[in-house]
Amino acid sequence: MPFELASNYKPKGDQAQAIAKLTKSLEAGNRHQTLLGVTGSGKTFTAANVIRNLEKPTLVISHNKTLAAQLYSEFKQFFPNNAVEYFVSYFDYYQPEAYIPRTDTYIEKDSSINEEIERLRLSTTSSLLSRRDVIVIASVSCIYGLGSPEDYMNMLMTVKVGQPITREAVLAKLVDMLYERNDTAFERGRFRVRGDVVEVRPANLDEEAIRIEFFGDEIDRISRFDPLTGHLVDQLTMFTLYPAKQFVTPYEKLQKAMRTIREELDARIIEFEKRGHLLEAQRLKMRTEYDLEMMQEMGFCSGIENYSRHLSGRPPGSQPFTLLDFFPKDFLIIADESHATIPQIGGMYEGDRSRKTVLVDYGFRLPSALDNRPLRFPEFMGLTNQIVYVSATPAEFEIRNSYAGNPTYIPHKRDRIGEDESIPFAIAGAAPKLSRTDTPVEKFDVHTPNAPLVVEQIIRPTGLLDPRITIRPLKSQIDETLELCRQRIEKSERVLITTLTKRTAEDLSDYLRDVGLKVRYLHSDIDTIERVEILRALRAAEFDVLVGINLLREGLDLPEVSLVCILDADKEGYLRSQTSLIQTAGRAARHINGEVYLFADIVTKSMEALLAITEYRRAKQLAYNEKHGITPRSVQRAVQESLHTILRGRQLEESVVRESGGDFSLSETLRELEAEMLTASANLEYEKAALLRDQIAELKDGTGISKIEPKRKPVSYSAGKPKRTARSR
Repeated sequence: MPFELASNYKPKGDQAQAIAKLTKSLEAGNRHQTLLGVTGSGKTFTAANVIRNLEKPTLVISHNKTLAAQLYSEFKQFFPNNAVEYFVSYFDYYQPEAYIPRTDTYIEKDSSINEEIERLRLSTTSSLLSRRDVIVIASVSCIYGLGSPEDYMNMLMTVKVGQPITREAVLAKLVDMLYERNDTAFERGRFRVRGDVVEVRPANLDEEAIRIEFFGDEIDRISRFDPLTGHLVDQLTMFTLYPAKQFVTPYEKLQKAMRTIREELDARIIEFEKRGHLLEAQRLKMRTEYDLEMMQEMGFCSGIENYSRHLSGRPPGSQPFTLLDFFPKDFLIIADESHATIPQIGGMYEGDRSRKTVLVDYGFRLPSALDNRPLRFPEFMGLTNQIVYVSATPAEFEIRNSYAGNPTYIPHKRDRIGEDESIPFAIAGAAPKLSRTDTPVEKFDVHTPNAPLVVEQIIRPTGLLDPRITIRPLKSQIDETLELCRQRIEKSERVLITTLTKRTAEDLSDYLRDVGLKVRYLHSDIDTIERVEILRALRAAEFDVLVGINLLREGLDLPEVSLVCILDADKEGYLRSQTSLIQTAGRAARHINGEVYLFADIVTKSMEALLAITEYRRAKQLAYNEKHGITPRSVQRAVQESLHTILRGRQLEESVVRESGGDFSLSETLRELEAEMLTASANLEYEKAALLRDQIAELKDGTGISKIEPKRKPVSYSAGKPKRTARSR
């Protein structure tokens, strides 16, 4: 099925030329290309058009789960008739297994799996194996180990009407696929049997179940039905069932794996005993033999991923199977916010390795556990086909690799994230390595070796210009910042101030509060949920000034902010690098009066680059607006109602009802909150779900309620064709 882009919008500004150039480069077979798009220019819409033009399975990688959820929602709207999948870590909470030798402290693995995300992950792998019109929105979780695609394919079960097969054979196959029999709780990944009828809840589907009816040793009928009401949805001639888990292994392979695990265990115990490490030897023997017993009896064990090398039959040290192995060879990767995503991919391996090495050395895991790991960066690049890097501030890696005829890649110059890197752009702003927005598509060379493939997109559909940049001396930066804040507050606009340390941010907030401003601070010590509330409160004008350290967070959408003050801007380093300055300045790019003040006594290279790039972009944007008669307008976006306000309102309502002697059920309130929490989780609104969870816990603690009884809803069965009613998940 082709990709069908459903949107009422047409490419505006310079989106059309960016779409055409990227499509041209990709169709020419180039491996690396970069979209340099400013904040608010519609980079996601451009990427969607490129996917539609190429019609290739696509992996969109984001560097954090929240942004991935936003992208998932946007691509779902763009491609409603295609398979848009979501693949992130399925843990709501995850404490990895670890050991601290200095204090002899073992930290057991503790996690809470989000069943909806687990379903979406299974849906991702099943879609990739059954169709080509697939777009997967993923976090860095996509480079962590999965089961073998070959084993996954071999464990599929396709049933057809008229197929000669016994009921017992189908049940045995379902058990091999790690489905559980439960005739009472009919949930995802389970099946039930009623005479010659087998009903299955596929692990990768949400509100559908499959009924397989037998006549003797032959399948007589296959139907899809609603598992809640039992109402028939439609009749099928065939259906493919996918495994209930992503780590699934055929019986023969499992038996072989258990033998090789035991062989490794015996060799490791001998090694420990030779060194006199008897405690480690005993510990390893007890833990591993317990896992082997579980695999023998149940086909699964806790932490089975640590034996993935044995289960997949890979040699020691070989790279693990990941989501990338489920894609066909010609797939496309879009690295969103590539300046952050690419370093994150490169840094995952070392952190995982250092933790597991300690576990192996002290007898908590076999050495083969080290092969259950994320991909090294060279391994990741070896699995990729074509990549589009998308960022407002692409780093040196992306720029240097984006040229025609580059079949491999040029490695990072930096060994570690945070070290100095050379400036990725030419200081003049109009670098010859850049295909400018006014360069015709026909002149965009995608064939000549070493021709640059960096495409510019700097015109915003709203007509907004990049914010003006002003440099002021350090001597009076606090007093001048105070005056600037007062001027903006008089116009009902908001201000961001960035400092270099947490202590400075807190002290400056206290000072501004003492002189009468409504101000708050934001840094890493503040809880994640509280950060979201602080940003919402800033937009809602509950306060006017926000002081922080690293407020360049990609995706920070604050249309009311018209001024950004960057203190100590000449202190060159990570927080005052070119990338940080451009990203921070971009927070004022959604307001028509956007302006940035840099307080510095000297002009650093990073500041020079920011000034040159801003001047270049403003000139291009202004010329485009004048040519097309566009009047710039600020971004208008509704402010989400505070969750704290909603919950405080409910508590007030409860107290009023109780004082008036009314019949009010606290259990009912808790049920409503829990339903909202589950709905928010299903909609990937993690901050909202976590806050609701905390509020539920507080109410339970305060009232002594330990369990919420589910609300019983009557189910009506009308005559004739049933009508499905929407229900919250």
